[in-house]
Amino acid sequence: MKHSQDVVLITGCGSGIGQALARAFHQRGHHVCATARRVDTMAELAAEGIMTRPLDVTDASGVGRLLDELRQEGLSVSTLINNAGYGAMGPMLDVPDSEWQKQFDVNLFAPMALVRAVVPDMIRHRRGTVVNISSVSGVMTTPFAGPYCASKAAFNAASDALRMELKPLGVRVVTVQPGGIQSSFGSNAANQVNLQADSPYQAIKEGVLARANESQSKAMPADTFARLLVEKLDQPDCPALIRLGEKSRLLPWMKQMLPTRLLDGILSRRFQLDRLSQRG
Repeated sequence: MKHSQDVVLITGCGSGIGQALARAFHQRGHHVCATARRVDTMAELAAEGIMTRPLDVTDASGVGRLLDELRQEGLSVSTLINNAGYGAMGPMLDVPDSEWQKQFDVNLFAPMALVRAVVPDMIRHRRGTVVNISSVSGVMTTPFAGPYCASKAAFNAASDALRMELKPLGVRVVTVQPGGIQSSFGSNAANQVNLQADSPYQAIKEGVLARANESQSKAMPADTFARLLVEKLDQPDCPALIRLGEKSRLLPWMKQMLPTRLLDGILSRRFQLDRLSQRG
């Protein structure tokens, strides 16, 4: 009986972290299937010999077609990297219901659906790895990123449950909580800020936009992040929680150690919320 070839399936490879991870796995000898909504965004990866496939993670039928295609090609997903995601930014009062739904669809519901589609084959083989790329924003909430922080907090919790439930079935779950990593995240988030024309936060619009770009301040290069992460993932004693990137350890420490009032004050000043009370 012919054994299928292991493949690393990575979502969100159109730019940034996803592309860097595809390259890092490929350079270490893994067979990679890089996916993104638009296959043309992965042209450079394809030119480097990496398999690329179109995939909208919120499209269940598309997920099914891709997995069927991989099986027909004799490929078995041994590692799933749930990387696709985006950040919905803006004051809580200004974010519409539709944006909340989209944020959770992409950052939580879609990766969990992909897990449910991929993991049964891993269980049958009694081996496999699920890597959920979350964020330290799911640990420490900041102003003007409520939907994003909430989606990543939920993703962290879901990953914790998965880790415990899948371990006895032979499947390893690793949660990655990056800090600042160089990518298009900041510019994309800035373009997607929800700020209504009559919002009371228009008075501190600069502070709102500052949060959208915060992750890019002194950020770790994406290729460095990817190399370090893949090195850890390739180790048999890989930790269940990995934090890499600018402030990836500082922010969780601040959340755990600082009194809530002090932390609120620090964040309020950082994103200009203190100016609103001064105006009053």
